[in-house]
Amino acid sequence: FAIIYLVWGSTFLAIRVGVREVPPFLFAAMRFLAAGLILYGWMLARGERSPSPRQWMSAFLLAFLIFVLDYGLLFWAEQRVPSGVAAVMMATIPVFMALAEIFILGTQRFTARLALALLIGICGVAALVSRSLDLGGAAIDTAGAAVLIVAAISWSLSSALTRKLPLPPSKVMSSGAQMLVGGVLLSVSAAGLGEFSGFHPAAVSIAAWL
Repeated sequence: FAIIYLVWGSTFLAIRVGVREVPPFLFAAMRFLAAGLILYGWMLARGERSPSPRQWMSAFLLAFLIFVLDYGLLFWAEQRVPSGVAAVMMATIPVFMALAEIFILGTQRFTARLALALLIGICGVAALVSRSLDLGGAAIDTAGAAVLIVAAISWSLSSALTRKLPLPPSKVMSSGAQMLVGGVLLSVSAAGLGEFSGFHPAAVSIAAWL
């Protein structure tokens, strides 16, 4: 739990610092391409087999959902939404995970109690982004909030598909392959969005690099 709170939680602040100076999809590409290369190379060095062509196809689909649609959109949204709010909104993932387990995996029944819990969660997000309620804070950017919801749905969908798709038995190799493909897809996305033009690494502060 300490790792989840301190490492996963601080990620949102780190993203917020980085996207102030580095274009969001390019910034995400740097992060996950580096992580993917390290994990994938480490597992190969330990004698782990590379994923099969079918497993690479699964990694490609999951990488698109997780790293382009989820993290790419998260990095983009944090240009417009404070990191604390982004973390809270991404905590709606359990709502969409429950729906995925009901309608995709069929591992959970849709009951009145579950429906009430999901409704409370959705109402909490609605209250958070509402411009009509005075909750003591500034109104949340609508586009940023909408993109974060799409990101949460994408993560939940990918988590459900992970249980169905053929992937390497090693969780580390599977993660490394997905991050590697995700980094490539994010790089292509950054290039398509024109984020490479005008970007000068020397102009980025030490804080943003860290």
